[in-house]
Amino acid sequence: MNSTMTRLARAAAVALFLTLGIGTATVAAVAAPPAIAADPAPAGAPDATVDLATPSGVALIQGAWRYHDVRISEADFHAVGADLKPSGPPNRTYDFEPHAGAAGFDDAAWESIDPATLSGRRANGKLCFNWYRLNVTVPDRVGAFDPTGATVVFDIVVDDYAEVWVDGQLTRELGQPGGTVVAGWNAPNRVVIGRGVRPGQRIQLAVFGINGPISASPENYIWIRSARLDFYRPADGRSVLQGRTVDLLRVDPALDAIVPRDATIEKVADGFQFAEGPVWSREGEGALLFSDPNTNVIYRWSPDTGVSVFRRNSGFDGADVGRLNQPGSNGLAFDAQGRLTICEHGNRRVTRLEADGRVTVLADRYEGKRLNSPNDLVYRSDGALYFTDPPFGLPKAHDDPAREVSFSGVFCLKDGKLRLVSQDFTGPNGIAFSPDERYLYVSNWDVKKKVIMRYEVMGDGSLRNGRVFFDMTGAPGAEALDGLKVDRKGNVYSSGPGGVWILSAAGKHLGTLRGPELPANMAWGDADGKTLYLCARTGLYRVRLEVEGSPMAMARHSAR
Repeated sequence: MNSTMTRLARAAAVALFLTLGIGTATVAAVAAPPAIAADPAPAGAPDATVDLATPSGVALIQGAWRYHDVRISEADFHAVGADLKPSGPPNRTYDFEPHAGAAGFDDAAWESIDPATLSGRRANGKLCFNWYRLNVTVPDRVGAFDPTGATVVFDIVVDDYAEVWVDGQLTRELGQPGGTVVAGWNAPNRVVIGRGVRPGQRIQLAVFGINGPISASPENYIWIRSARLDFYRPADGRSVLQGRTVDLLRVDPALDAIVPRDATIEKVADGFQFAEGPVWSREGEGALLFSDPNTNVIYRWSPDTGVSVFRRNSGFDGADVGRLNQPGSNGLAFDAQGRLTICEHGNRRVTRLEADGRVTVLADRYEGKRLNSPNDLVYRSDGALYFTDPPFGLPKAHDDPAREVSFSGVFCLKDGKLRLVSQDFTGPNGIAFSPDERYLYVSNWDVKKKVIMRYEVMGDGSLRNGRVFFDMTGAPGAEALDGLKVDRKGNVYSSGPGGVWILSAAGKHLGTLRGPELPANMAWGDADGKTLYLCARTGLYRVRLEVEGSPMAMARHSAR
């Protein structure tokens, strides 16, 4: 191979990596989908379909396919700096043109192609890339179907890979399987391009085609195998199981303002060993991250792509993982910068996942001694981090010989300093702030003392005047207390005997939400923050409520 061909091959490969956003840290943090991974959503047959590989289909959406090859060119850049960003000395590298993902990009001079020829081989073969662009106008009808309020999915299969920009955005999250990013070898990209759409609404699509497989120096070209729009009615039923009426113990009429009388509980995913520690990400269409400490995995679930593995070895990365009952992560939370913070059982520490994939250890020792197994955590709005540290991640719990601290503590990490703020518990577990952050609630996992404590929170991070907020010790059922959350009105939700106990801010039992499986923890989610997601043993469930989560719980965080 001569020097010119070598340079172009290198340029094409670099362009691919720039386009896909692949880096060493990112690859290390992402794993393949598990066997339980759901098909791209919405699930089931669409209510109407528009074939974008036919002139009549493209005419219906008042569109026109535009096409352009991609050129590789040299570009000025910077070498990697100490911050792992392009902050080092200037260098020369490669880029591609045109950058045609932007919604306002002018493609008027591009070739207009007949939809019936989308299967025609395009680009120049070998290492090559191209663009397809299409404007979509939601029609008044698709056959007999009225698309008003529908969810619209763009389904395209590019031979061999594709990325999809929607209205100038290439949304992506760490661990995302397909959708806008590469889905797989000749695999469909299914992208939700609109929810609650209205006739006349305009949506701009740009598809970046990639020839492959790259490392095989492909002997082929780029072409579109299929392209269509799928329309789903507003209530499209994406859950694994159909919803059913909530089994609700109503103790006080005030519960009616929280849980509707016709509320249903939906099972949206299953197949886990012990679902735990959920947190909602509002990036893109939104997604739930949650742990399975038994299998050492953090999963990601979204309404559109179902379940995928977000992070393996989420709580333990040692060789002797078999000796641990719950080696994986437990509680998850986002800080104000959108960085995921993780309670790691097996590694006995609290870590933060940086935007570039690096892991920062926030706390692993107190006064030189290893922590027990951090369980759950919550951020205060000033960045102070509170977490519970029972020994439940150790093989023999309280009696484990590897235990170094002699108590089960509640800690505060503020301004880089770790402080013990309570040791009132045998098994501190769930933890949550009141909406105004004046109080901190902590639940106790102890079958002999099933209590929630409430503390006044001081500016320096310390706690005072702790008192029993609610005592469930006498309640029937062998379960102790687990996850804890608070809504915007100050009501407290606790996993306890028989289900989720809902308590008023004054400590009055309003009712108990009883599901098919006992929840271990819960999180607020969806765009309006009024859906309560329940991690319940083998399943993930959700219930729509009348109130939303507390302000910090619903801050705009993203899975990076």
